[in-house]
Amino acid sequence: MKSVSIVQKLRSNPRSLRKFVIGLTIGGGAIAFLGIQWYKLESSLPKNVEEVITYARPETLTIKASDETVLAEFGPVTHETLKLSEIPPLIQEAFIAIEDSRYQKHQGVDYQGIVRAAFANLKAGKLVEGGSTITQQLARIVYLDQQRSWERKIKEFIIAQRIESQLTKEQILEKYLNLVYLGSGAYGIADAAHVYFSKPIDQLTLPEMATLAGITPAPSLYSPLENTEAAKVRRDLVLTRMAEEGFISVSEAEIAIASELKLQASPPQRLARKAPYFVEYIQKQLPNYVSPEQLQKGGIVVETTLNAEWQEVAENIIKKQVERYGKWQRFEQGALVAINPYNGAIKVMVGGTEFEDNQYNRVTQAQRQPGSTFKTFVYAAAISTGMTPYKAYLDAPYIVDGYQPKNYGNKYRGSHIPIYQALTSSVNVVAVQALIDTGWNPIINLAKKMGIESELKSTYSLALGASEVNLLELTSAYGTLANQGIHQQSYGINRILDSEGNVIYRPKFPNEKAIDPDAANITTWMLRKVVNNGTGIPAQIGRPVAGKTGTSDQSRDLWFIGYIPQLVTGVWLGNDDNKPTYGTSGIAAAIWRSFMLEAVKEMPIETFNSPPGKLTVKEASLEAEPIKPKKSYHQKVITTSASRSTRTRTSQRTYRRSYSRRRSYSNTRTRRTTTPKRTTSTSTVKNNTPAINKAPKAVQKTTPSVAPVLNKPSKSKE
Repeated sequence: MKSVSIVQKLRSNPRSLRKFVIGLTIGGGAIAFLGIQWYKLESSLPKNVEEVITYARPETLTIKASDETVLAEFGPVTHETLKLSEIPPLIQEAFIAIEDSRYQKHQGVDYQGIVRAAFANLKAGKLVEGGSTITQQLARIVYLDQQRSWERKIKEFIIAQRIESQLTKEQILEKYLNLVYLGSGAYGIADAAHVYFSKPIDQLTLPEMATLAGITPAPSLYSPLENTEAAKVRRDLVLTRMAEEGFISVSEAEIAIASELKLQASPPQRLARKAPYFVEYIQKQLPNYVSPEQLQKGGIVVETTLNAEWQEVAENIIKKQVERYGKWQRFEQGALVAINPYNGAIKVMVGGTEFEDNQYNRVTQAQRQPGSTFKTFVYAAAISTGMTPYKAYLDAPYIVDGYQPKNYGNKYRGSHIPIYQALTSSVNVVAVQALIDTGWNPIINLAKKMGIESELKSTYSLALGASEVNLLELTSAYGTLANQGIHQQSYGINRILDSEGNVIYRPKFPNEKAIDPDAANITTWMLRKVVNNGTGIPAQIGRPVAGKTGTSDQSRDLWFIGYIPQLVTGVWLGNDDNKPTYGTSGIAAAIWRSFMLEAVKEMPIETFNSPPGKLTVKEASLEAEPIKPKKSYHQKVITTSASRSTRTRTSQRTYRRSYSRRRSYSNTRTRRTTTPKRTTSTSTVKNNTPAINKAPKAVQKTTPSVAPVLNKPSKSKE
């Protein structure tokens, strides 16, 4: 009846009727507008929220070793993710008591909790209790930001309800406890247990559990490392709430509240780095395989080829040996890399001794002269053209187009020696003669196929390692011999996964035949003699090993590259500023041995494939391109006797080493019809040839007219 009278009044008063219609229109329009805005807001939010399960924070990256050991983490990543069953119930209850006591009763939004929090805050005159549920907090972490606005709050309500409808309470709580930020760089409760108490989560005490739960509302304020008193107040509040909710008894709460807040801080585990040179090497490769958008989204996991156990062994060996020998042999750095020759997987990479001080990676970045380690490619190419290991050359002073390579100690046999013996004893003049008969192009092309990527120059000194290479490519190239002539591209990444576990990248490198298998086996046969009887003796490990030492001019670079059928390893020693050392390549071989003895402990002994019976390839796979020098000749050698031998090395310093009568050999000298002034070369070749038990011979020139040529500086290096 009342409504009828109102209508009658409006009809009798047109002005009032007009106002009523206008008001109704405005009100309806407002409602319609709000409805439209709500629809737009709701439509902008994800319908499917199951991705919460696999969510990772933006720009997070994890790099792992082949056994899942974490090598490095970047960004706000949770270092240790736990299943809910691995989280003690009391910790779960501590967070529920202080953050969301009605967690099991609401559907994402706790309206009773909102009202209760509003009254509590009004009564206290400050913010003492939040109204957001655990589900709302998870929605904020995954989809929203920390901006305070009504729009964000409404989105939070909608998303929280969708999460509750699509996930179980257990899934929600597990994800929340692994993602929640708990101050001081700790993401998730397992990380927080380490940061504040240096404990695994299952060893936390009740007061410690309550301390972690109390940090949540304001991590920077309630972190016990930042504000101990505030953290203790929050801890005690959590314990009180736990008792009120029946999770613990009143007496348990009182005892815990009375306890002292004890901390044992540790840096966040996500900041720890293992194999830092290798990790940086991997990081630099990621843009080749992962888009910027994928990296920005985060949650990227890189599974690498690295053997974490071998890596630790190698790092310790390099550090200790550089400290031990480097002081008196005047080298400050060392590097080591190990590769599986069957597939190219990098198993170890030690780029130096002090990554914190210098991030320069001496495995991948340092371009150095390989010295006599390059002779392997000269002889491998020669064998591939049909030459046999018994092909002999004269071991005597040799000059070709004004270039004069020199043997180590300027010592020569004065007789012909086969190339296998020349490689065993690292005789320089023979390597240069073999290069001349084989040709630059066949040698360079073969080295490239085997894995050398750096520029190789067509010079006579190429035979002695004058062209610079890096340790990774040199070691990879030797691996081609271990793999029966098949070159496998070296790599460090097994696969890359996104946050949902999808494979983004997996390496696919073709098998490339670089050298005939017979030629590879013959070369390996020659390199085994280097280790068994020659300059590589310090690398013996009680199983078949093939390898080669190398020393550049004035011992600036000390090398040993060696392999067994299952593993190829390279070692380099030297100085970043290229200063000369007092060392020998035997130290590099000894370091190689120390590492390999550890690496092969669980590895079965395998033998190399036998070379063909006549030690010659069935059919030449390379065509020789002999070099035609304008002028080349040997100096004649005569024998003189001496009870003791003295050798002198000329550089910025000079030293002499004397040998006992048991291992004596003669000095060499050159008789000249003229005596031109001798020029000291800063590139005098050295050869780490061991002493031989027969008297060497002195040199006598047969062509006096070319004496000035003989005294030109040598430009070769070992």
